[in-house]
Amino acid sequence: MALILNIETSTSVCSVNIAKDGKKIIGKETKENNAHSKILTVFIEDIFAEANIKVNDIDAVAVSKGPGSYTGLRIGVSVAKGIAYGANKKLISINTLNSMAWGCKKNKNFENNVLFAPMIDARRMEVYTQLFNNNLNAINKIEAKIIDTTSFLREFNKHKLVFFGDGADKCKNTILHKNAIFIDDLFPSADYMIEFSEKAFNNKKFENVAYFEPFYLKDFVASIPKKNIFG
Repeated sequence: MALILNIETSTSVCSVNIAKDGKKIIGKETKENNAHSKILTVFIEDIFAEANIKVNDIDAVAVSKGPGSYTGLRIGVSVAKGIAYGANKKLISINTLNSMAWGCKKNKNFENNVLFAPMIDARRMEVYTQLFNNNLNAINKIEAKIIDTTSFLREFNKHKLVFFGDGADKCKNTILHKNAIFIDDLFPSADYMIEFSEKAFNNKKFENVAYFEPFYLKDFVASIPKKNIFG
């Protein structure tokens, strides 16, 4: 039983909400690219004001921990840690792929034998992904997977796989198996974090505010602008 601020910034989506006892009170969300740094704190201030709730009223801050965009995760976690530290509140982290799988199961109807395959774009033909059964139990480890025509063939022998997320969009022309199902317009959202953050709070599963870091999965590689050979 808790009042929790949920923050999701692992992809281009910037999403926040306040939930009480596992039920959403208010939230804001946008898919505007590269907007996290300028709108995340504004969104948070807005929902607190509109709900007439003060930061000191909440019990915890939950943040999507990744995998995902290095910059998005860094901004979200920094803001979450700042609020938790400043208000002396508990910090909760949520597996981004797990919450996406829950969102897909909640919004669609599938047979029991399906596997959920949330995918986050990791550039080129690589995605961050993990497979979940119908009970949302992970059946493998999170991985940065290069997608080709042979991907998931073993799983396709026994299951239909449901692909979704911004990483799935670029795989449609590569994963052509008859047991592949693609869901459009289903991306990470703070709304999909609510059940997980409430459960984590009740189970006292908290992060160390000082030392917690996002789950980047891969090291950040900065691109270096090419020199103009004519200038």
